[in-house]
Amino acid sequence: MEPTIEVRALRKRYHTTVAVDGLSFTVRPGEVTGFVGPNGAGKSTTMRLILGLDSPDDGAALIGGQHYRSLRTPLTKVGALLDASAVHPGRKARDHLLWLAHSNGIPKRRVGDVIEQVGLGSAARRRAGGFSLGMQQRLGIAAALLGDPPVLIFDEPVNGLDPDGIVWIRGLLKTLAAEGRAVLVSSHLMGELEDTADHLVVIGRGRLVADTSVAALVAAASKERTEVVTAQREEATAVLARAGATVAVIASDTVTVEGMPADRVSALLTGAGIAFTELRRHRATLEEAYMDLTRGSIEYAPEAVEGSAR
Repeated sequence: MEPTIEVRALRKRYHTTVAVDGLSFTVRPGEVTGFVGPNGAGKSTTMRLILGLDSPDDGAALIGGQHYRSLRTPLTKVGALLDASAVHPGRKARDHLLWLAHSNGIPKRRVGDVIEQVGLGSAARRRAGGFSLGMQQRLGIAAALLGDPPVLIFDEPVNGLDPDGIVWIRGLLKTLAAEGRAVLVSSHLMGELEDTADHLVVIGRGRLVADTSVAALVAAASKERTEVVTAQREEATAVLARAGATVAVIASDTVTVEGMPADRVSALLTGAGIAFTELRRHRATLEEAYMDLTRGSIEYAPEAVEGSAR
């Protein structure tokens, strides 16, 4: 099975609300793909459609070219964590994983392997009802890894994890992708995705907003912006503004310059005899890039009235 997730013109409506509206994207092997958008953008609905928990009104969601519901022993094809609390509270962690393994013909030894992999060795015989949120997350991740699947889907996997756990999950996601797996991760933490994701799928109001690499998105958002540190702030502002740049004061000794390359800024200041102690190109954060993209793309899109513009 080719380790990919393909979403093709997917559409899902609940009553008068369009949760997913003609959405298409592909999650490829060897990459961590971040899946982001404002609350109500349709991320959870899309993941449920991929995993066969809901049926689309139109379009298709395929895993390795097949619908999830047609997969035999699906845990060996795709592992998923959507809700870490979806475990019977009276069941021990090891027993929870054992019945999952049995249901998909997975050898018992895998249970011990994934328990150790997620750091729950000392809690394997404790009941899940007594687990912290972070431990529930680890158990959910263990279940996703149980069948050693080539495709993985995680919804907010960092929730509840302590700092050590966040470092661990970041490394795990990168390792899984480096092994050639397709990894889809939904998260609200742009800082985590900036350090982890290779690719980003951004949606808003159920529609695709961007499908690009993290590096390209950040580069586009950074624009042509330079920060200059100088004791001659007013003189620098005047010289650069006369040359056509947009200059803004951000500190007593610092200005930002837009619309002009950094080497041109340096040449103009040097030519005017204006000393500066630092000149640096601005690099936008992934959070800044994301906010620019999704501004105004909040909540589900209302169903269009027939004959009206969409």
